[in-house]
Amino acid sequence: MARDRFHQIVKTALIKDGWDVTHDPLQIKVGGVDMEVDLGAERLLAAERGEEKIAVEIKSFLATASTISEFHTALGQFINYRAALQREEPDRILFLAVPDLTYNSFFQLDFPASIIKENAIKLIVYDIQIEKISRWIA
Repeated sequence: MARDRFHQIVKTALIKDGWDVTHDPLQIKVGGVDMEVDLGAERLLAAERGEEKIAVEIKSFLATASTISEFHTALGQFINYRAALQREEPDRILFLAVPDLTYNSFFQLDFPASIIKENAIKLIVYDIQIEKISRWIA
């Protein structure tokens, strides 16, 4: 599987945010199909809450001429990965990681924003320049 151009940036941003990256990639086998989500990560919460687990699918949205095409692909992957995780690792929450420039432009348009909301897509918005997570949208 080819890694997204910003794979290492998101991995670094998660580590800065206190996450332990446990899978790179996170492999899932479900219903006879093998899949790979870009990253799996965990962090210890207060003793009474235990551990929080996430999976992160990273997208760069660099092909500005076909942003909607990249959006279609990202949405399809997210929905399939979320369904697979619900079957195999129901305690792991899936996030779609997108660059802040794309989030602040394309993702604010009416159609993408409504699709994100309708499909309950959880987002991590990352800053490419400082390798930091700027927003968690759940």
